[in-house]
Amino acid sequence: MNPLSPGPRVLFSNRIWKGRCTSIPLGLLLLVGTTGLAQKSESSDSPLFATEEVLELRLSGDIQKLMGDRADDSEYRPATISFQQDGKSHTVPLRARTRGHFRLSRQNCTYPPLLLNFSKKSELPSPFSGQNKLKLVTPCRNEKHVVQEYLVYKLYNLITPKSIKARLTKVVYEDTVKGKTTEPMYGILLEDDDEMASRNDAVVIEKKGVRAESTERKDFLKMAVFEYLIGNTDWSVQYLQNIKLIARDSTAKPSTVAYDFDHAGIVRAPYAKPAPELQLASTQVRRYRGFCLENVSQLNETFAIYNQLKEKIYSVYTSCTLIDEKYLKDTLKFLDGFYETINDPKKAEKDFLYPCDKSGTGNVVIKGLQN
Repeated sequence: MNPLSPGPRVLFSNRIWKGRCTSIPLGLLLLVGTTGLAQKSESSDSPLFATEEVLELRLSGDIQKLMGDRADDSEYRPATISFQQDGKSHTVPLRARTRGHFRLSRQNCTYPPLLLNFSKKSELPSPFSGQNKLKLVTPCRNEKHVVQEYLVYKLYNLITPKSIKARLTKVVYEDTVKGKTTEPMYGILLEDDDEMASRNDAVVIEKKGVRAESTERKDFLKMAVFEYLIGNTDWSVQYLQNIKLIARDSTAKPSTVAYDFDHAGIVRAPYAKPAPELQLASTQVRRYRGFCLENVSQLNETFAIYNQLKEKIYSVYTSCTLIDEKYLKDTLKFLDGFYETINDPKKAEKDFLYPCDKSGTGNVVIKGLQN
């Protein structure tokens, strides 16, 4: 995909996106081609995340310079974002820069993820009212993996409110310098970390070196089992690798919040590979990476949460027609494997007590996948 390839010059395309993830009739939705999951999202102060409708956007500016800046200390560049709400068109000025680690690398991804920074002084139109900074996940190599990662965020929202909210988007990138425009591409807008923490009466704790055993136990176990469910090993508490810590204040025991799921086995991104230190053949092989427990029965309460939510977890995928039949079939089978394990005492003991095996790789700390 070339960010400067010629494309439509209209703000909103007339095509209907193939499929949807909601039972709401299309005629009742505000935007052409909007989609949503069968379950309504939990209430949120932000109108941006109060609906599951796909939001159509146009990001305009010097896109070539913006996307071409792959430095760790990339600079903000002026841009505008345009959208339609309640039959009215809006254009909002902002600053944008590239971000990330693995996906920032040109050799890994065609499009780097972005950070959108809105002016605090401006009163923004809905659905961006109250927003300051938003992460935008862009297609690394294929749009379908954006949708598949988005569904993982929706899964995590089912498990705990201590999770980052996500909004699926269709974004047109308009290079106002080159006079070129892309076709609409899927993206994900992610809730700001501070907003997520505030929603949970907490603040973000930027502190490396915290051991998993020192965090809120119930929250950690829910999070660690979730990472096992989705087949994600690219995380660590100690290095804050794809983990946020939030707490009531800097003296309280922090809770762990997972994010950035493109390397999860359930997403099936072709570039995703486990860290070599883990000695795993692929991301399709699950590895529990929590701390050592005395007995697997200590996870009974956590397993009960997942069993109670089983129908809703499956429905995230069965209600969504933005994914193809093969991916749906493979994903349901992947979920079946998880539920078979947590409900079989012998299999659960083998997998979830693995971190106690000193000869294994269960205690390997992941610093981050850079390449």
